[in-house]
Amino acid sequence: MRKSKFAIEVRGLRKSYGTNHVLRGVDLEVERGTMLALLGPNGAGKTTTVRILSTLLSFDGGTVTVEGHDVAAEADEVRRVIGLTGQSAAIDELLTGRENLEMMGRLYRLTSASAKVRAQELLDDFDLVDAADRPTRTYSGGMRRRLDLAVSLIATPPIIFLDEPTTGLDPRSRLAMWEIIKKLMSGGTTILLTTQYLEEADLLADQIAVIDGGKVIAKGTATELKSKVGEDRLELTFESGTVFTAAVRALGKKVADSNEKELSATVAIGDINIDVKDTLDLLARKHLPIRTMTVHKPTLDDVFLSLTGKINQVVETKEAK
Repeated sequence: MRKSKFAIEVRGLRKSYGTNHVLRGVDLEVERGTMLALLGPNGAGKTTTVRILSTLLSFDGGTVTVEGHDVAAEADEVRRVIGLTGQSAAIDELLTGRENLEMMGRLYRLTSASAKVRAQELLDDFDLVDAADRPTRTYSGGMRRRLDLAVSLIATPPIIFLDEPTTGLDPRSRLAMWEIIKKLMSGGTTILLTTQYLEEADLLADQIAVIDGGKVIAKGTATELKSKVGEDRLELTFESGTVFTAAVRALGKKVADSNEKELSATVAIGDINIDVKDTLDLLARKHLPIRTMTVHKPTLDDVFLSLTGKINQVVETKEAK
């Protein structure tokens, strides 16, 4: 039997909690050695999908295979080829970083000597050597996330599920995690990533799938998805809430997105010369001064808003208890 080029294949995946239909026929596939980023608004089904793929949750219908193993029928085989980093660090705070890694190595049936060697390798790779023998309760958030990812790699799995691995990290820690993830990818690891940071998907992922209402509503590379939005964007900011509110009302359907907190409004433009002039003329006639103006190409934020009609939330709610 010829091995499929896909490390992960999902067909018609369904999951419900009573009348709450979380997944309504999700189709996904991830080629070996690539990353698929799964994007979607809160409650779209991202974490539920990852939990099913990692054998932590049963499902109602469809087929799911990971490295050729059926998730429902061959859960043990699936667990041998995957690593999982969830939304919160799953480490023992009473143990040191080294002890956490060595303990996990023994649970994976490494010998004591092999577990020590592997732990040291991961401490080196994740820049945790200086903190290796400190209790993990003293670690910063970024260090905890790095250790959590290291723990999931103790057995060098070919497939990794990263469920919002950089949530809550400061910018420096997030950049450090991105470099670690890039290194994993360069080594041929297959990764399925869920993230609330659209720039993260843009930077890291080979393919992106947007999920909303329990279904995949768009797939493609970041460039392909951006091309679906098509038009450039004119972003305007205003001096006060009063001016902002009046400007959004005056622009009406021209507004593709607005942010009251930042007093900004985004307008889709087809012709830079004509549409920008018309927009500025309209605001001038209404005596609504702008503070700043920027024209940019569509971003994944624009794609997300265009496809889902929702602004991506900073805090992800749990999709299922």
